[in-house]
Amino acid sequence: MHPQLERFEALKNQPLPQLAHTAARLILAGLALTVLTLWMTPWVQTAAGNGEISALNPDDRIQAISALVPGLVGHWHVQEGQQLLADDPIVTLVDTDSQLIERLGAEQAAVVHQHQANMMATETSLLDLDRREKLFEKGLVSRRELEQSQIKLEGLKARQAESQARVKQMDVRLARQSSQTKRAPRDGTILRLVSGGRATLINAGDTLATFMPRDVERAVVLNISGLDAPLVRPGQAVRLQFEGWPVLQFSGWPSVATGTFGGRVKFVEPVAAVDGSFRAWIVEDQSERPWPNEDFARLGSKTRGWILLSEVSLGYEIWRQLNNFPPRNGGDNYLGSNASASGADNRVR
Repeated sequence: MHPQLERFEALKNQPLPQLAHTAARLILAGLALTVLTLWMTPWVQTAAGNGEISALNPDDRIQAISALVPGLVGHWHVQEGQQLLADDPIVTLVDTDSQLIERLGAEQAAVVHQHQANMMATETSLLDLDRREKLFEKGLVSRRELEQSQIKLEGLKARQAESQARVKQMDVRLARQSSQTKRAPRDGTILRLVSGGRATLINAGDTLATFMPRDVERAVVLNISGLDAPLVRPGQAVRLQFEGWPVLQFSGWPSVATGTFGGRVKFVEPVAAVDGSFRAWIVEDQSERPWPNEDFARLGSKTRGWILLSEVSLGYEIWRQLNNFPPRNGGDNYLGSNASASGADNRVR
């Protein structure tokens, strides 16, 4: 006891209340239990990120229906939200010159006739060269005359090749002007239409409508932190929450999560975005229940995902989060099929 306290006889003889002893024991027991819990409780580290539903195959993504030639909107065959089959008409364009097709046809006919004349001239020159070669062997023509025939033949061949190229160019031009009805590239849905009519000039390359294909192979692209990106590997398990889908998620205990769906990391893009995040592409885990159909999880819908990494203690995870350290780069990544709808917990280490 402190020397100053020895002068207080009454204080020395005053015992501590029993409640204080009990409270001290409870506090010590609680601290010990907390430390033991933090040390023994397992926790699965995750690389969390927000993203959206997309598609790995560019043909499965939302497409812009563009005009091949300039013109005016003649007739819309569809409305927004309409379901289409492959090759169904979408819009028909009309040219500002109503007689353009006729003039192109006449020009094509002239080019074809010129090409036919060049072909006949080439054949005639070839026969003439053959005749002069025979006469040269007999000494009836000079070498100069033979060489002039050869030069003439090569010039006619060049003219024939040029006219043939012009014929092909006219075929392409006439085909583009004739096919001014844009059609659906595959089964799908019309999303948006441009507000244009006969008063609006459409240039080549302008977007006429937006088309969403049907029966696409979906994928999820997540934006993850640059701290977590080096630890994400192809094949790692992912838990996904789709926008508008009820979920009860415990990122550290995926086995008790409800409403999430399984995925697998396909690859991580090697280039960071402007904010330093990386895009991770996630595909559907075929060993779990399928993702919601396209009526509930559509292209462009927002998602949140948790890429499952190493399993550590809860205390280590709290310490890591307080110090803003990256997840542990261990060899026991949580790669199994986790937290299915029934709560099964299958871990592969």
